[in-house]
Amino acid sequence: MRRPLPFLGRLPDFRRDPVGFLARMSAEQGDVARFRLGPQNVVLLRHPDDIRDVLVTYNQRFVKSRMLQRTRVLLGEGLLTSEEPYHTRQRKLVQPAFYRDRLVCYAATMAEKARDAGGRWSDGQAVDLDQEMMRLTLSIVTATLFSANVEAETAEIGAAMSSILNMFNLLMLPMSEWLIRIPVLPAARRFREARSRLDSVIYRIIREHRDAHADQGDLLSMLMDARDEAGNGMSDRELRDEALTLFIAGHETTAMALNWTWYLLARNPDAERRFHEELDSVLQGRLPGYDDFAKLPVTESIFAESMRLYPPAWGIGRRAIAAHTVRGVEYPAGTIFAVSPWVTHRSPALWADPERFDPDRFRGEARAAQPKFAYFPFGGGPRVCIGERFAWLEGVLVLAAIGQHWRFELDPGQPVEPQPLLTLRPKHGIKVSIHRR
Repeated sequence: MRRPLPFLGRLPDFRRDPVGFLARMSAEQGDVARFRLGPQNVVLLRHPDDIRDVLVTYNQRFVKSRMLQRTRVLLGEGLLTSEEPYHTRQRKLVQPAFYRDRLVCYAATMAEKARDAGGRWSDGQAVDLDQEMMRLTLSIVTATLFSANVEAETAEIGAAMSSILNMFNLLMLPMSEWLIRIPVLPAARRFREARSRLDSVIYRIIREHRDAHADQGDLLSMLMDARDEAGNGMSDRELRDEALTLFIAGHETTAMALNWTWYLLARNPDAERRFHEELDSVLQGRLPGYDDFAKLPVTESIFAESMRLYPPAWGIGRRAIAAHTVRGVEYPAGTIFAVSPWVTHRSPALWADPERFDPDRFRGEARAAQPKFAYFPFGGGPRVCIGERFAWLEGVLVLAAIGQHWRFELDPGQPVEPQPLLTLRPKHGIKVSIHRR
């Protein structure tokens, strides 16, 4: 690796290959790696105990990193970007949407949408799994969280999402909040247009809910009816910020987790065989439901191991607002502490043969023996992903509903490599042929 540059430090190396750079820093320096990205001093933590201290034990010492705060130009003050005390207020309002009784209702829709996706396929058809899973999770999140059908707008929404995510590097540039306002800058114009398309969908859904004057049993209805301690409801702008945050998080991250799971199954025939045997034994051709989640431990372990190797949320940053000590060394306020599921999930000190796909890591005694925060695909602490239970349920039920009827074969000529944008995407998609079982 090249030596740090004046003023820029390791920023060019990080921007060129974020996860590869973090992995190299960790391999060279160990559990506490220090480097500079531009003017910012960064400390990368790999050990579960140090990760727990930042995310849980001393979480009040930290706020979101500047990198994530820049996504406010898209997400506004949603759960992903907001800080205290506003974050706590919003989280309390959103949390009931993910209680068990709601998840039971969501489960049926998840399975039905997965069945419908399979119903569009034919034996031997060539598809890009990335596009198929994005389309599927989009239909699930809009139906379960917003009681909306955007099938006719799927292509437009998908294009807007891809356009925004492909401009991730623009959002990470200094002064990005101002750059996107420059009328003559093509990338900035594309970003504004994509954001406008997403806004038009979200505001339309909000308007339709207000016009209906009825609780439709979804998250948006709950948010419209919710009141804080002062009796105040949420404005359309606040609803938009939370809805768009959940819309993107519930759509993009789960699609990526499913992409990588199918990819790994296609590369590991023994795991695929055990997966199919479980589905055939438990479901016997019927659609899975909420209660089947607990009956599909092999499927759950496959999904878990996929998120170990290819965590959709590949990095988490926190900026210290007070001094924080790690292993006897005190770091001043302003230091960025980074933790990376990609790095920790592949640490040879925590995982035997870490590059190998082995779902049995998440079964029985092996799972119980894992240190807390050796595995954290959804973050942790007060800011753990609010939709974690939703994502687990969706991942397992979609795998089950599709896997009992279909299997995928990878296109042998296509390169598959991760591209760390806001989520860990397959850079060239994942081309497969579909085969009926």
